[in-house]
Amino acid sequence: MLEKPVGTNLETAQEINRRVSAHFEESQIFRIDHYLGKESVQNLSALRFGNSLFEPLWQRGHIDHVQITVAESLGVGSRGDYYDRSGALRDMVQNHLIQLLCLVAMEPPTSLNEEQMRDEKIKVLKALRPIGVDDVAERTVRGQYTAGTVGGETVPAYADVLGTESNTETFVAIKAHIDNWRWSGVPFYLRTGKSLPQKASEVVIEFRPVAHSIFDSDAGRMTPNRLVIRLQPNEAITLSLMTKAPGPGGFHLRSLPLDLSFEEHDEVRYPDAYERLLMEVLRGNPALFMRGDEVEAAWRWIDRIVSAWQQTYQPALPYQAGSSGPTRAEMLLDRDGRAWHV
Repeated sequence: MLEKPVGTNLETAQEINRRVSAHFEESQIFRIDHYLGKESVQNLSALRFGNSLFEPLWQRGHIDHVQITVAESLGVGSRGDYYDRSGALRDMVQNHLIQLLCLVAMEPPTSLNEEQMRDEKIKVLKALRPIGVDDVAERTVRGQYTAGTVGGETVPAYADVLGTESNTETFVAIKAHIDNWRWSGVPFYLRTGKSLPQKASEVVIEFRPVAHSIFDSDAGRMTPNRLVIRLQPNEAITLSLMTKAPGPGGFHLRSLPLDLSFEEHDEVRYPDAYERLLMEVLRGNPALFMRGDEVEAAWRWIDRIVSAWQQTYQPALPYQAGSSGPTRAEMLLDRDGRAWHV
C-alpha cells in the first residue's frame, strides 16, 4: 500500500513505480487516494450507469459545464514544511480532483471490473488538453492566504506560519478541457484551497438552459437544472428543478432541489474512506486504487502546468483567510458568464 502523493513529479513517480514493480505484480500494488473510498464518490458510478435518466444527458449536448471543488477551512497548520515543497496543485489537484474528474468524465465501462474501470479513466487523462506557457495565465489561478478570520478564529498568514516568504500556492483554480467526442466544448472548472470560509467538497453538473422559455418575465428567472454531488460534509445528492410556486397571485417559477441525503439512512453504518479502502486491500480488490500508468498520466499533465508557472513567473496572488480565494478565480468563470456554486 502506498499513500498519495506517489512522487512529486513524473520522474519521481516513474522511479517509485519501477522500484515497487520490481518486487510486486500490479494487482498486488494499492496506491491509496482516500477520496476514492468515499460513499458519495462511489455513488457517481451508480448515479451515471444505474439510471437511464442521466446517461443519455451526460454529454456536451446537454451539459453546460462541470465544477469540482475541494475547499478546506483549515490552514497548513503544522504541515508547513511539507506543504511548501508541494503546494495545492501537487497536494490536491494531482490526485483528489483529477480522480473526481475521471469518474465524472469517463466512458461507460462494460462492467465494474477493475481493469476496465482503470482503462476508461486513463483515456480521460490522455484526452486532457495540455496547459502550457501560452495559456497558463488564462486557464489557471494561483493564490496564497494572508491573515484573516475563519469561523470566528484568527488565522495567521501562510508566510507567518512558514516563517519566511514563499510563492507556494495554497489555492489553485483551473479551467480544464477534455478533447474527446463526449466533452468537446464543455469546460471543467477545478478549485481547491486552504483557509477558505467552509469545508466543502462537491461536484456540480450544470445542464444547459432550456432552448426556449414559454414563460413571461413576470414568472421569474429561469435557472438551469443543476446536479450537485456533495462529498463532504453531509454527503448528499441534489437535483434542482424548476417548479411553480404554490398559491394564487399569478404564475411564478422557483428552483427547488430533489434531495437524497445519506443521513436519512440512519440504520446503515457507512465506513469511512480509509476503512473501506483497507477492507478492499484485504479482499485483494484493486478497483478503488490508481494504476501505475494512471498516476504517471496525471503527473504528466500537472508537470506541464508547474513548468509553465515557472517559465512565466506566475505569482501566488494574495487572498484573505476566510474569503473564497483570489478575485481572479471568480473571473475565471465570470468571463464565461458563469459563477462558482459555493
